[in-house]
Amino acid sequence: MIVIFSALFGALLGTLFAKRRKGKRLDILQYAAAYAMAFAILGLFVTLIVHRISV
Repeated sequence: MIVIFSALFGALLGTLFAKRRKGKRLDILQYAAAYAMAFAILGLFVTLIVHRISV
């Protein structure tokens, strides 16, 4: 769940950054995809840490 939420949050954040910089549609998609992947990886590490601590 953490990975999915962090990926969605990253996509939203990337979209907002690209729109703020007045990017075109493909720029917005690229930023959204890149931020979603980066935040998904961070979410994966958070999930691993949470599972390690709980055991």
